[in-house]
Amino acid sequence: MAASKIAVFWNHPAGPKTIHFWAPTFKWGISIANVADFSKPPDKISYPQQIAVTATGLIWSRYSTVITPKNWNLFSVNVAMAATGLYQLSRKISQDYLSVPEAPLNKV
Repeated sequence: MAASKIAVFWNHPAGPKTIHFWAPTFKWGISIANVADFSKPPDKISYPQQIAVTATGLIWSRYSTVITPKNWNLFSVNVAMAATGLYQLSRKISQDYLSVPEAPLNKV
């Protein structure tokens, strides 16, 4: 039974023998890098970069559900990209527009 599931996965039109598998697999690196940047201070976050990550994630997650063969690896990586991009944008917007600026320290 396990061998047949492996064979089905191996021979799937979006399986490891195709670019349809490897492109989204390597794209996970972008999402992992974005998660690693969660510890980065919000002032170091780039609006254009995070808007691009979010838009790419939203557009391609929709596309991955209408193509044949359905590519769930592509769908999942793009949902992750959209989610991490939205989180980073929320951190940046919160810091830039919603936080109260700190009063400067008085030098004695």
